[in-house]
Amino acid sequence: MLFSPLSIKINAGEDLCMNCRKLHGITVAMVTPFAADGTLDEKVLAIETNMLINNGINCLYPCGTTGEMLHMSIDERKRVAEIVIKEAAGRVPVYIHVGTPDLESTVELAKHAEKVGADGIGVVTPFSADENCLESYFITVATSVGLPVYLYNIPQSTKSDIKPALVQKLAYVCSNIIGIKYSFLDFKRTLEYLFVNDNSFEVMHGSDRFLAPLMAMGCSGTISGNAGIFPEPYVALYKAVLNNDFPHIRELMKVCTDVSKTLRGGKKLAYFKSGLKYRGIDVGYMRPPQMKLSEGEEQMHFEELDRLCEKYGFERYLI
Repeated sequence: MLFSPLSIKINAGEDLCMNCRKLHGITVAMVTPFAADGTLDEKVLAIETNMLINNGINCLYPCGTTGEMLHMSIDERKRVAEIVIKEAAGRVPVYIHVGTPDLESTVELAKHAEKVGADGIGVVTPFSADENCLESYFITVATSVGLPVYLYNIPQSTKSDIKPALVQKLAYVCSNIIGIKYSFLDFKRTLEYLFVNDNSFEVMHGSDRFLAPLMAMGCSGTISGNAGIFPEPYVALYKAVLNNDFPHIRELMKVCTDVSKTLRGGKKLAYFKSGLKYRGIDVGYMRPPQMKLSEGEEQMHFEELDRLCEKYGFERYLI
């Protein structure tokens, strides 16, 4: 085995966010399990939640892009939030992604997240919105709740972009806007976000394979879909960064890169669901218009995962 995640020790107090309720470390963008009839599989969602916590992830982030948010109803998203928060039972922070294409639904989900005990919320940009629209949208959502708020910028998908100057303005106007999830690999922009509020703004990055250099810049961690299927190398990498264990960091970055490539890095979410099935948690079907892998595709994917597990010594099953 190349590494044993649990063999890397953290000294007391070394993880500055270990006892805080902000997003940090390895935060998993959770998949949403659906049964064959298309309904939410509540039992499997509970199993997934506990599996992630038991395997050392730091925070949970359901109902985002990886969770097929745009293909769920508002009531379904509320139910996912309720189940994940209940199952987490305070063991790790849970931030509910509440962004939708319309403001009314986003505010409704934000208020629900606060009501059911979320630690905070994430809010993606509306699609193809200009700066004035973004400013009004985020201020309205943030002022509707008393929870910490993380903006979510994924410009390659939404065709909207939150400029650093706007982030600074939003953080000034709304003190509960404390951070951002940034899912585009632009190191210059990442630094500009880190400089907001005199370097006190929290930045969680979506480019999980670059966790080490991003944390060296000042990011608090990553929000990762890949880590939801293979938490072990990402948890180990986070601990190695905290321990300044540079030889291990180099090894683990290679492992995480191979994991991401094998899972297609989230470009086709069906590979995430196939990967979880391989590891013992059948999260079922994709919501149309997305489709699950065909039998032939899944067989080839399982063979790839066999080689990955053999190469790095991963156990086949997570539970």
